[in-house]
Amino acid sequence: MERQIYIRPYDTPEGTEKLKNAIQEAEAVIIGAGAGLSTSAGFIYTGERFEKYFPDFIAKYHFEDMYSGGFYAMQWPAEELWAYWSRYIYINRYMDPPKPVYEELLELVKDKDYFVLTTNVDHCFQKAGFDKHRLFYTQGDYGLWQCSKPCHKKTYSNEETVRKMVLAQGVVIGDDGTLEVPEGTELRMTIPSELIPRCPVCGEPMSMNLRADDSFVEDEGWHMAAGRYSDFLRRHQNMKTLFLEAAVGFNTPGIVKYSFWQMTNEWKDAAYVCLNYGQAYAPDEIKSKSICINGDIGEILSQLK
Repeated sequence: MERQIYIRPYDTPEGTEKLKNAIQEAEAVIIGAGAGLSTSAGFIYTGERFEKYFPDFIAKYHFEDMYSGGFYAMQWPAEELWAYWSRYIYINRYMDPPKPVYEELLELVKDKDYFVLTTNVDHCFQKAGFDKHRLFYTQGDYGLWQCSKPCHKKTYSNEETVRKMVLAQGVVIGDDGTLEVPEGTELRMTIPSELIPRCPVCGEPMSMNLRADDSFVEDEGWHMAAGRYSDFLRRHQNMKTLFLEAAVGFNTPGIVKYSFWQMTNEWKDAAYVCLNYGQAYAPDEIKSKSICINGDIGEILSQLK
């Protein structure tokens, strides 16, 4: 079903009520989550949040959002690169999002047999209380490092070192775990050289465990999660299954969107839900088995409570 898609978003009449009924009747719910879910929860990479945590980098390099800054950082000395990335990692991985969107999604499915497939890398599902054995993070995790080479297929938790990097810049971590930039503080845009992460096997620089090219490490945990997801699909193929797509865009549609369309089309008792702001859509082949609700997913979930 991979093809060029021309989106004309629409709302299923009485979509919210139909979604409530679909969840109630489903024997299993498979959630496919994209970046829009975290955006709705308040993990915004531009504007006030960006300006709060990166005023020094903005003043020096004039980029307009955190994501763009990551590309700039690849050209900087390692001490400056990891100063930027440590702040980036901390606020998007080790801080909680300001809005309870993930908690509301869990409330919706907690009594169902569920599984989550996501391209998000910010750990928000586990922080909200989702069962970690029912999660498959396909694209990596901000909380993990890998060898940049990579010389071996293993990843490493970065939390302790990231905290040290952040504190070395003059940023303060509050009692609630939030990052604060004290007013009037002149932040340091570098970290001590001894904090630069290096591979414990070959000594090469470490990199983020994020799928950007063929150097991405699919470690043992990744393969175990992939196996659990495949097993979940196999066990529920002939059951009343609801594919619930939550704020997934068209950057990497093959992972969630296209696979959900295909399985909804092929599975006799499957149904498809698309919750999306501006891109609520289902192809004609499965439209009769679909519910589309066009809007901010946080607002949609609030309405469902």
